[in-house]
This record gives sequence, C-alpha cells and structure tokens, in this order.
Amino acid sequence: MQNHFPLWKNILVLVTFLISLIYALPNLYGDDPSVQVSSAVASAKLTDEQAKQIEAAIKTTGVATKAFEFNNSQVLARFTNTDEQMKVADSLRDSLGDNYTVALNLAPTTPAWLRALGADAMYLGLDLRGGVHFLLEVDMDAAVKQAEERYVDDVRLALRAEKVHYQSVAKDNGYIKVIMKTADEKAAVMKVLNKDFRVLDITEPASGEQVWLKLKDTEIRDIKKSAVAQNMTTLRNRVNELGVAEPVIQQQGDNRIVIQLPGVQDTTRAKEILGTTATLEYRLVDVEHDVQQAISGHVPVGSRLYKDKNGSPILLDKRVIVTGDQIVDAASNVDDNGRPAVSITLNGVGATKMGNLTKVSVGKPMAVVFIEYKNETKVVDGVKVHHKEKVEKVINVATIQGVFSKRFQTTGLDSPQEARNLALLLKAGALAAPVDMVEERTVGPSLGQDNIDKGVLSFLVGFGLVVLFMMIYYKLCGVFANVALIFNVFIIIAILSMLQATLTLPGIAGIILTVGMSVDANVLIFERIKEEVQLGNTPQSAIFIGFEKAFATILDSNITTLLVAVMLFAFGTGSVKGFAVTLIIGLLSSMFTAITGTRMIMNWFYGDRRVEKLSI
Repeated sequence: MQNHFPLWKNILVLVTFLISLIYALPNLYGDDPSVQVSSAVASAKLTDEQAKQIEAAIKTTGVATKAFEFNNSQVLARFTNTDEQMKVADSLRDSLGDNYTVALNLAPTTPAWLRALGADAMYLGLDLRGGVHFLLEVDMDAAVKQAEERYVDDVRLALRAEKVHYQSVAKDNGYIKVIMKTADEKAAVMKVLNKDFRVLDITEPASGEQVWLKLKDTEIRDIKKSAVAQNMTTLRNRVNELGVAEPVIQQQGDNRIVIQLPGVQDTTRAKEILGTTATLEYRLVDVEHDVQQAISGHVPVGSRLYKDKNGSPILLDKRVIVTGDQIVDAASNVDDNGRPAVSITLNGVGATKMGNLTKVSVGKPMAVVFIEYKNETKVVDGVKVHHKEKVEKVINVATIQGVFSKRFQTTGLDSPQEARNLALLLKAGALAAPVDMVEERTVGPSLGQDNIDKGVLSFLVGFGLVVLFMMIYYKLCGVFANVALIFNVFIIIAILSMLQATLTLPGIAGIILTVGMSVDANVLIFERIKEEVQLGNTPQSAIFIGFEKAFATILDSNITTLLVAVMLFAFGTGSVKGFAVTLIIGLLSSMFTAITGTRMIMNWFYGDRRVEKLSI
C-alpha cells in the first residue's frame, strides 16, 4: 500500500505529540507574587520552629497568604498581588532581623503532577518578565595599582630569600624603586630581578644605588583582562545567592560588565550583593611593636594600624601574604579540638606564597582583612561628586600552627555560625578590582506583561492568517497542514521548556517566523501533488510522489536557513542568540511535522481506500 504508515511510525508521532503537549502545558500557568525567606547563612536550614515564627509574623501583617510552603531550607509565601507581597516583605525584614534573608520572587503555579514529571515553564527574559539591568565598570587603574603593590611585596620577598641586602623597596611615581645602601649590591639585586621578574621593565638611573621597575605594557593588558574575567566569575557567584533563573552576565567592551536579572523585584538587595566591591587579604600581626604607640601616631615602618570586628586597634604587617582572588575553595568545619574552623584551598600562586611565609612564621598570629569600597555621592559647590571610600577591618585573627601552603585551616572563630559566614564570604570570591555601577534600569512586571501580550497577539494574528490562507487555498489538505502546524508550535514550546531556555521578544519573533516558514514545506508538497494529478496520476500516486519528490527541495531550503541560524547563535549575543535558538528548534521540528505529521494525517484520511478526487 502506497500511503500507509507502519504501526510503529504512527505510535512515534502520537507519543511525540503527547510528550510535547505535557511539557508545553506549564507555560499556560502564571506566577504568584511571593516572598522567599531563608537563613542568612547559606549552609544553614530553617527549622520547623523558625517556619512557624515566620508564618506568625506574616499573620500579624493582616495579609492572607495564597499558600505557605516550607521545604526545610526556605519558606515561600504566595500572595494574590504585588502590593500584598511588598507589605509582607517590608514587615518581615523589620521583624526577623539580619539572621534571615527576605527576597521577593515570582513563584510558578505549575500543578504538582506536572512538576513530578519534570515539566516546568520556560524562563522569560528581562523584556518579558521584568527585572533589573545593571552596567558595571571595572576600575582598571585600581587593578594595576593592586598588582604593583603585590610586586613590591614579591620583590622584597625574593631579595630576602636570596639574602640580598637592600635599603628599601617602594612605589614612587608609577615605578617600583629598589634602593640599595651601596652600588656594590647592585649586581646581586639585578641577578634576582632578571631571574624572577621578567614581566617588569628594569631601568638603571644615573644613581648607582637604585633600580627602577615598571610593569610592561603586555603585563598591564593581561592584568586588566584578568581583572574583568575574575570579576565576572565573582559576580556570577553572587548572582547565585539571589536565585535568579538564567541571569545574563557578559562583558561589554574592555572594562564593562552587563548583568541582567529577570524576575528580580528586590532591586535594593540585588544592588547590595552586586555593588559590594569587597576583597580579602591575609597579613601577619605585628607583635613586636606596641599598639598604643601606633595609636598615638608613631606607626612603625612596615606596619599598618587596623581595627578588628569589635573596633579594637590591631597592628598588622604591611606585607600581604595572599588575597581573596587566590582562594579557590572554602568550607566550614571543626578542628581537632572540636572548635569551629574554616578549611581553605589556594591556587598555585597563593600556595607558594603561603608556604614560603609559614616556614618562618610558626606560632605567629595571622589576620584576615576585609576590604570594601563604598561609593558615596557628595555635593561640592552645587555639583554632585562621586567619591569612593575604602573601608578596611580585621574579621579574623588566628595563630599559625604549622607549615602549610595550598590547604590550611583558619581557627580562632567565635562560633560555628561565624565559621559558616567566613567560608561563604571566601568561597563566593573577591573582586579582583573595584567596580562602579554606571547604569541601572528596571523593567517592571507590568511592562513585561505588556510585551508578552503584544508578542502573543502578534503570534495569534500571524498564526491565524497562515491558517486561514491554508484552509482557503488548499481546502481539506490545508486543514491537515494546520493541524501539523499546531503540532509544530507545541513541539517548539515543549523543547524550550525542557531545555529551560530563556524566551525573549526576539525569541517570540523567531517562533512567529517559524510558523510562516513551516507551512512552506506543505506548500511545496501540495503543489507537487497538484502537478501529479494534472499529469494524470491517481490521487494515491499523486500523494505518494508529492511527498517523495518534494523532500529533497524541502531539505535544501531548510539546511541553508539552518546554517544561517547556527551562525547567528555562534557569533551573536543576548537577544540574537534567543532568536537563533527558537529558529533552529522551529526549523528542525517543522521538518518533522510538515513531512511526517501531515503525511500521517493524510494517510489516515486517504490511505487504504479508493479515492476519486483530492480536496486540494
């Protein structure tokens, strides 16, 4: 029989349609404005008693919850509108304090039976769901200055390790100046510098007791490039704390980073997490000099005065051992005596520095310095001036118990909670250079919904016109093509949902374009069937030849479009990628539905029986 599918092929098409229908369904359900409450410590879970306390706090606001969910790690309270959501969130922040993290959220309303099957709605981009857009600028000058300070310490350490005498090593007017007591020491100094510091340009001034060092242009470019890359990684870790689905974090130009957070309504918390330009430093505690003399203004050369977390003064060595960007992992645990501690893992550079220092510093206290850059705006002579203030404080002091390098423990912590907080801070990573927030845009949920409404309207109008044209021009066969077209739309949405892809306005445009292109295959097939009927072939033969002969042409036309879509995805960014993804999925699915789906329906209707005339 010419127009007859085997049973397995019919089952394949029907099962594909059923699966597509199930995984496309979650997109019909909306979101509830919700308040999410979790412990301020990432590794801690909420108890039943804490959940009841939160529920009681919500009831005191007089707002009825649509649902209250607790899953041992966080509480999710659903509400009917955003006004209720904001009222409860503000009340909880005041009543619960700093031990809890209160965040605004949009929780999906997908039924439990669909979630049990792993069916979730696709993510919506910033233009559809609403959210915030930040443009951050990396302070490249600060990155270079930090690198110069590290090289000052490295030069000192290298000269001391080789037992080379020198008078001072310090920064001055963009140079690292090594000053010797006599010109006789110059040869030994040059030998060390030529061996270990090839990334520095070495200048010998007329004075024989000095050597000037400066970063090479290639090294400066590498430092700036590395600063942006490290900051992007750190910011990505911080965004994870917000629980944002499919955030966009990408570089723009040489020194800017774009961050888009779809669905985030709590812009204050987002700015708080992203805008905290903090870093960490490990330094030895100066136990040889009197802190009181330093307070009175007599700070020893080679030392700096800090304050600890209680506000008490503490004297630290100027030399930085390792910085937070050299920490690759951190976890809270307990030491051999059952006291809270944090296990830390360093990268290769940090491990070498730490190993060299601890060999000669066993029994000495070491401090962790937390450094934060706060942006302030002051009005000077009627003009707003942006000022960046550097705040430094010692968050931990522990005694070096033995020689270590790559892995070690930080002890001396007051409680397990403090250990968890320190581990979270270290693991999240420190920014390699400060960043400034140069642009902030908020897309409200109402504007996002307006975009969705317009996108859906565009789709329905385009879809309706295509369906109407096919029905008028190809009659009953056009109806078959329209059924396959609906099948195609379900497949596209289901695949996007299963991939948890992010749908944006350009993505909707890609789906609409696919709807128009997917019937092209049916047009080619139907026109070929018409030609075969006009040549005198029977309707059954015309159907068979039409599908067989048109396949090569359909394949060629789709492959050329597919290649263009792949190039758009490979070289495009952001919204261009979203358009390319939906176009690629639509092209592949339309090949299946237009050829196999339409043919199966026509086989059901015309196959296995005598046909005198085709309704085409």
